[in-house]
Amino acid sequence: MESFQLVRVKVSWTALLALAHFIYLFVGATVFQMLEREAERNNRNHFQLEKLNFLANYSCLDGPALENFVKVILYAWENGVNPSGNSTNPSNWDFSSSFFFAGTVVTTIGYGNLSPSTVSGQVFCVFYALFGIPLNLAFLKQIGKCLSVHLSRLERRMVAVVPLKIPRTVEAVVVSLFFVSGSLLFLVIPPLLFSYVEDWTFGEGFYFAFITLSTIGFGDYVVGTDPGKEYISVYRSLAGVWILFALAWLALILNTGAQMMENLVTLMRPGFTRQEEEEDRSSGKLEDTHKI
Repeated sequence: MESFQLVRVKVSWTALLALAHFIYLFVGATVFQMLEREAERNNRNHFQLEKLNFLANYSCLDGPALENFVKVILYAWENGVNPSGNSTNPSNWDFSSSFFFAGTVVTTIGYGNLSPSTVSGQVFCVFYALFGIPLNLAFLKQIGKCLSVHLSRLERRMVAVVPLKIPRTVEAVVVSLFFVSGSLLFLVIPPLLFSYVEDWTFGEGFYFAFITLSTIGFGDYVVGTDPGKEYISVYRSLAGVWILFALAWLALILNTGAQMMENLVTLMRPGFTRQEEEEDRSSGKLEDTHKI
C-alpha cells in the first residue's frame, strides 16, 4: 500500500494579514459597487434629462454652448468657487477658512474642495506640508502620551477604589470609559452642532465627523461652505481645533484596538509568533553568512 504523509504547510502571519487585507478590499469594492452603481446611473440619466429640458426651454442656446457653460461651472467648483449665489459669497481664503485649510493639509485630510490656484501658493503648500505633517504627527503623539498617562492614573484610582483581582478587567473598564466619554465629546456632540448649523441630519453630521477624523476626507460634506448661510467668523477655526484633538483621541483608540487584536491573535494562534521568531532568526543567520 502507498503511504501518504501529511506535510505541515507553514503560513506566515504577514502573508495571512496581507491576504485578509486584500479580501477586505475586494469585499468592500463589491458592496460599494452594488450599493452605489444604480444611484449613479439614475443621477446621470436625471442630469442628461435636465440638460435636454433646459435646451428645450431656452432655444437660444445650443448643445455646445451649454456644454461650455457646464465646463465653466465645473472649473469654478474645482477651484473652490461655489457656482451658486453671487459674487458676495464669503471668501474661501479669509483667516478662519485659511486656518481650516492649513489644518487639513498638515493632518493629510485634504477634502479636495479647496486648493491653492497660484504657483506661489502651490509651492508654499508643498513645503508647508513637508514640515507641517511631521510636526502634526509629533503633536498627536505627545497628546496620545498625555492621554495614556491619564488612562494609567484612572486605572490606578479604580484599583484603589474597587480592588479588582483581574488586571485585564480593570484595563477593559478604563478603555471602555475612555471610549464612551471620547465618543460623546468628539463623535456625538460635534455632529449635533454641525447638523444644527449646516441643516444636516445627524447621520450626515456623524458621517462627516468620522470621514474627517479618519483622514479619509472625501469632501462631499465640508463645514462652512454653504453660501446661503452666515457663519460666525471663528466657526471653521473651531472646527480645525476639534479635528486636531479628536484625531489624537481616535489615534489612541485605534492603537489600543490594534494592540488588543494582536494580543487576541497571539492567544489564538501562538504558532504564528513562534514562526515569525524562527523566520527572524533564520534571516539573521543568513545575513551573518553573507557578511562572512
